[in-house]
Amino acid sequence: MAPKIFMTGVTGYIGGDALYELMQEHASDYEVSCLVRNSDKGALVASRWANIRLVYGDLDSYDVLEEEAKRADIVLHCANADHEGAAAALTKGLAARPPETPSYIIHTSGTGLLVWADVERQVYGEASTKVYDDWDGIGEVTSLPDFAPHRNVDKIILAAGSDGSHVKTAIVAPPTIYGRGRGPGNQRSIQVPDLAKSTLEQKHGVQVGAGKTFWNNVHVHDLSGIYVKLVEAAVSGGGQASWGKEGYYFAENGEHIWGKIAQLTASAAHKQGFIPSEEVKVLSGAELEELGQFHKILWGANSRGRAIRARKSLGWSPKGESIEDNVFETVGYEAEAQGLVQHHTAKAAG
Repeated sequence: MAPKIFMTGVTGYIGGDALYELMQEHASDYEVSCLVRNSDKGALVASRWANIRLVYGDLDSYDVLEEEAKRADIVLHCANADHEGAAAALTKGLAARPPETPSYIIHTSGTGLLVWADVERQVYGEASTKVYDDWDGIGEVTSLPDFAPHRNVDKIILAAGSDGSHVKTAIVAPPTIYGRGRGPGNQRSIQVPDLAKSTLEQKHGVQVGAGKTFWNNVHVHDLSGIYVKLVEAAVSGGGQASWGKEGYYFAENGEHIWGKIAQLTASAAHKQGFIPSEEVKVLSGAELEELGQFHKILWGANSRGRAIRARKSLGWSPKGESIEDNVFETVGYEAEAQGLVQHHTAKAAG
């Protein structure tokens, strides 16, 4: 019998690309079911993969989530990292499966978890020397303060895979994700595209404070590789992957400084003729709030975590272009979205 996979978030950026990679590698090997909110979302998935079973509902459809988790061998949860009810329903469903059957959940968190210290001190734009890791430092990562972002749901997942439970859990925590997605719905990330969007709207580069903040980064295609490797490990009975209290995976291929990304973005926008100069301006707290509720944190608080576990346990080897090399293209996509340039298909049509 083919392994049964249940996925959430498949028309989103992360889940959509993960679904693409999974189907590229295993379309005929696995029985895949996907949660979709409505028939329009379902049509996006069905038009690409007719063999996928569609399940209609959302993250508040707790009975649906519980029932689908109960019938699945593996749950790949790529939707909202902060939705406690959905995480509880999915883990409850898996826990109701017979102990002798495969019962895995791969949950998506994020290294926004690591900004907690800067946010607590209300210090933005300054560098931090604190670097977490998911190998020797795994105990620290899984015991951060309860007020840290995503920690509430992380705790639900970790508890579900605690000693004595037959449910096997893994948490994937991506940092800044970049690159164009390949999924059936949203193909746009947040942090760098929003920086490009704001640069184009403001007609100058934008920066938080001194611009010295560090974040790790990963290309979305490389991130999807971790999900597929974890699914493959689960299908094989766990494989060499870590599960439970040690099953926490950062996903990074280096780090960047936000001030440098701001400058690269302004330079790319200027070179493409969208803004008058390469100038970068420091925005006040109030100005940042106008751009977005969390931009002060996303561009101004430090998130540094080394992805050792995926490399050691899964043999993961990221290969995507660097975040710096991706900036020029991202600015172009955002300019298209703002109507500053014609889409290439419109140009071809005359």
